[in-house]
Amino acid sequence: MDNCVFCGIAAGKIPSKKVYEDDQILAFYDLEPQAKVHVLVVPKEHICCANAVDKSNSGVIAHIFETIPQIAATLGIKEDGYRIINNCGQHGCQSVKHMHFHIIGGEQLHGQMA
Repeated sequence: MDNCVFCGIAAGKIPSKKVYEDDQILAFYDLEPQAKVHVLVVPKEHICCANAVDKSNSGVIAHIFETIPQIAATLGIKEDGYRIINNCGQHGCQSVKHMHFHIIGGEQLHGQMA
């Protein structure tokens, strides 16, 4: 998608501070961190949101979840724990219409955070 910021980041057209990359996904630091460690994981393929996951693209979502523990280890938060968040749609506060997962940690998180 030409106007999607995460597609631009995944394609290398928009700079980011990368944490992990392979042929299917990219993980990079969030520009507005909500915790000491805040990384976004995005599929390189444009999937707008959780509502658009289907049999044709669910493999990349599984790959994200298979890779998150490795990313968490790289970030030094695997042992103490972290939170994985996905927002879907306007009421879910999805700010970029490209499927992405927040990995947040590095400190004790608030119990009220979803």
